Amino acid sequence: MNIISKLYSISAPSTNRVDSNEVESVWKKKRLQVFLAGTFGYALYYVCRLSMGVMKQPLIDVGLLNATQLGIIGACLYWAYAIGKFVNGFLCDSSNIKRFMATGLLVSVVMNTCMGVIGATAVNAGLSSAVIFTCFAIMWGINGWAQSMGAPPAIIGLSRWFPLKIRGTFYGFFSASHNIGEGLSFIFVGSLVAAFGWKWGFFGAALAGALGVVLILFWLHDNPESQGLPTIEELSGEKTPAKEAESKEDTKKVQAAVIRNPGVWILALASAFMYMSRYAINEWGTIFLQEARGYSLGEAASIVGINPVFGIIGTVVSGWLSDKVFRGDRKYPAFAAGILEAIALWLFLFGGGSKWVVVLSMVLFGIAIGVLISFIGGLMAIDIVPRKATGAALGIVGLASYAAAGIQNIITGILLDGHTYEIVNELGETVTRHDFTYVSYFWLGAAIISFLLPVFNWRRKVQEI
Repeated sequence: MNIISKLYSISAPSTNRVDSNEVESVWKKKRLQVFLAGTFGYALYYVCRLSMGVMKQPLIDVGLLNATQLGIIGACLYWAYAIGKFVNGFLCDSSNIKRFMATGLLVSVVMNTCMGVIGATAVNAGLSSAVIFTCFAIMWGINGWAQSMGAPPAIIGLSRWFPLKIRGTFYGFFSASHNIGEGLSFIFVGSLVAAFGWKWGFFGAALAGALGVVLILFWLHDNPESQGLPTIEELSGEKTPAKEAESKEDTKKVQAAVIRNPGVWILALASAFMYMSRYAINEWGTIFLQEARGYSLGEAASIVGINPVFGIIGTVVSGWLSDKVFRGDRKYPAFAAGILEAIALWLFLFGGGSKWVVVLSMVLFGIAIGVLISFIGGLMAIDIVPRKATGAALGIVGLASYAAAGIQNIITGILLDGHTYEIVNELGETVTRHDFTYVSYFWLGAAIISFLLPVFNWRRKVQEI
């Protein structure tokens, strides 16, 4: 344990101090590297997380797994992720973010590789559906825990390296990592699955994750002091807090106060409902378009893949807009984005199957979710807590968000398996299809609740400890 504790302890100040004449240039260079490593490293985390989302229909079609089993497998990831994000958010506040983030992605790469190997040998080895289900559930759960080691170090890196006056802007840019990762999942992994079969989706995700590990190890620096620079407060000219949470005891005290902050929990609950609707589309949108609207796997994955591409616009604009126009006040743009998300979901689910409608719905959904991930999913929570408790606030929001995503996955799977019908396909075969009516109401209701809850926080001030 001492070896592990030492390996992941926050870096000590470097004895090789940067020359005073070079401090500004070195700081800007290093913080840009931290931003790029955190953003693109976390994007590649997402590829290792969402690889299963484009494989659902092929897995059902070959009879290996049903919708309920797939829902449970997905829930294993999200629940492990929820607990892991809560725990790792607290641990990461006083950890070496480079090693922390690289370790999580490496484990995720290994799990995707193992599932690809199992998938490649399943038929020849005569593995039953129950065995495949059990193996996938365990490995996807381990992947979920590993995935929880991605966001906290990336975001803490922004907190350690960037001044408050531009943090929202760069947080908005960073939040595009979600969208970049989702887009790669649907387009890159979807193309592999369509071309070579569902098993290859795991191998493609593993390769993408391996590239992310290399990027993190080279460019994600722990803190300014470890690179021979002054503290972030000295670099930015910000007022140094009267009472610094430097020791583990002080950090725990601040974190405990954050746990008692009702504003953080309101945002956590809002994020939970937002993640239900968000992952409903990411996990089940492709199969919805295939079954309910008659699109092929390639077409469906490409259409759903539009939403994270346009989500980049939402995340990038959200940070800049809230910093420059609303002076750090996120509530109004967050509320407007919530309404836009609900409209987009209605178009997707109830607007008919014409291509322009579903494409438009994914454009609007992507922009809205991009803003909501940035604000409700993180920035609004860290705005109301001390800087030293950034990881704790993110841990609470992450716990609620991904626990809800897991619940959504199981409810969706059960509702779909409970409402099925049979059709005769173009080959004359009788196949089972799912009725998405009740599931659609469930997804839309979650989206509406998510943007109403933060209203209770509109008058809340920054927490002082």
